[in-house]
Amino acid sequence: MFNVLRQQARAPLRRAYATQGYVPPAAANNIGQSMIPRFKPRPVSPTFYTGLPSYFENVNTLESAITTSRNILQNLQLLPLPKFARDALPESTPVWKGKDELGFQVETKLTTARYRRLVGLLTQLEEFRKIADTAGCVEVAESIGDVTVLFQRENRDAVLAGGKKKPVQFDKYGRTYTIGRRKESSARVWMIPVQGKSQKPAAAAASSVPSVQAPLPPAAEVNESQNEATSPDLTPFLSPKPLAKTEEPTEVTATNIIINNVPLIKYFPHSLDRERIMRPFRLAGLVGAYNVFAIARGGGTTGQSGAVALGVAKGIVAHAPEVQPLLKKAKLLRRDPRAVERKKTGRRKARKAVRIFFFSSCSASLMLTFY
Repeated sequence: MFNVLRQQARAPLRRAYATQGYVPPAAANNIGQSMIPRFKPRPVSPTFYTGLPSYFENVNTLESAITTSRNILQNLQLLPLPKFARDALPESTPVWKGKDELGFQVETKLTTARYRRLVGLLTQLEEFRKIADTAGCVEVAESIGDVTVLFQRENRDAVLAGGKKKPVQFDKYGRTYTIGRRKESSARVWMIPVQGKSQKPAAAAASSVPSVQAPLPPAAEVNESQNEATSPDLTPFLSPKPLAKTEEPTEVTATNIIINNVPLIKYFPHSLDRERIMRPFRLAGLVGAYNVFAIARGGGTTGQSGAVALGVAKGIVAHAPEVQPLLKKAKLLRRDPRAVERKKTGRRKARKAVRIFFFSSCSASLMLTFY
């Protein structure tokens, strides 16, 4: 009661404070102009408000190009394609730019997910281009190609040519030359088929067949008897002389596998190394069909035998292409990527650590007293 009366008596005596801030006189003239709303220009693209406007602008451009191409192909009744028609399309291998190069083009550092999204859109657009090109729609294919060529590498032809393997060449003697590598070893391998039994020439075969004369008519027999009585015998002078015997080529009946001028069984004393070289012949069923001459350098017996085996497998495929799927399935046509791990600092080998002995004070004192 008394507190309420006391507060009412003190109310007129309280000091009133200003509620507005102090405004300098020089700034009072521009108060009206600051209250005018400022005009903000409208952004050109809606991606302006995103964190990556350049990236999303390219995504929107590709998506609009895909939509337009799909509508055109649907109007031409080229979409949707059945599976057998899609599989019959000609193969084309586009070489898109890498993540760093494509990120520099779109002015954004691309993550793996964003790079895959761009590549997926480009691949779909490239598929539409193949459909239009196969159907004969040149204008549609060229317009799509003008978009996709901006995202492909400049050295596309060189990249595609680098992935192709060069075919194995045959020399004038029928030999193949291949190279195999394994670990630190490399091997140069020459292969030539084993010569079989030589066939007789056609002239020699014809001369060995006895000649059979047809029977003569009776009038001819009379004339022949008269001629024999009057004409001298010239048979020994007109008979052909026996021909000299032609020298037959030397027959090679056994397969020779020579490595560094040493036979296989002597160069590789371990049966595992010899079996590694003979495995391509056993799988292809061509044991004893070829002579092999190899020069191996570097590494040890395991590396050299693996290098020779790779060269032998490549040579077998060159001579007998029908066995390529069998050797490829057995993984004999690719280099073994395994190699010895390098030695590390502070370790005896790649993983083996140095053993450290910790002695207690008692054992140390005993050792000192013993010595």
